[in-house]
Amino acid sequence: MMKKNEILQRDVQDALNWEPELNTAQIQVSANNGLITLSGFVDLPEKKTKARNTAKQVPGVLGVLENIKIKTNSWEYQNDHDLAQTIIKAFKWNWNTVNDTIQVQVKNGHVTLTGELEWHYQKEGATKAVNNVIGVKGVDNNICIESGLNATITKDSIKGALQGHIAIDLEGIVIQVFENEVILEGRVDSRYQKELAAKIIWKTPGVRNVVNNLKIIHENTRLTLGLFYKQLAKLY
Repeated sequence: MMKKNEILQRDVQDALNWEPELNTAQIQVSANNGLITLSGFVDLPEKKTKARNTAKQVPGVLGVLENIKIKTNSWEYQNDHDLAQTIIKAFKWNWNTVNDTIQVQVKNGHVTLTGELEWHYQKEGATKAVNNVIGVKGVDNNICIESGLNATITKDSIKGALQGHIAIDLEGIVIQVFENEVILEGRVDSRYQKELAAKIIWKTPGVRNVVNNLKIIHENTRLTLGLFYKQLAKLY
């Protein structure tokens, strides 16, 4: 049964208040039929991500709209050139990234990353490194994954990887593989499961792209559509 708006709003606000990283943030929460809207101010993009991910994991949340803005003190301000140099230095000291393959562009505090990396965890590391730089207002990570591995990817290998995690229910998931691209169709019970499935697949050697079309089905609808997706999975 779907939570009432005021109850869901309170639950999300409580979850945010319990996060030590967000204790200085000024975040407001509103709820509308399972959709959460976050607004207010934080001092780092990483805290926007933390707030969004925290809200997603609250039971009853079907989606999160994040309208949080970055607010820094005047003494923390860096112009775009200085900000780009700070980011490049952050890459140099971050073991998750390879800075000579990443291009950095900064415009009015908004950062765009381009280039190529071999692993998706490196791309995630690049975003995290930028999000921790004071003065950054947002990040567009357009880095491409170009794996040097020629590993053969099969539906069975992807299925095996997903089956290895207790939180993933494969009953409603349809897996399609086209060379180095994996496509997920079907349904899961939560946004956490949807994101976890993609994260697991990205760790598979040779995967260059993941298209995550999984739908988040509310408990009341899940039982009705479960049989349909089960039959669909058999076709593949």
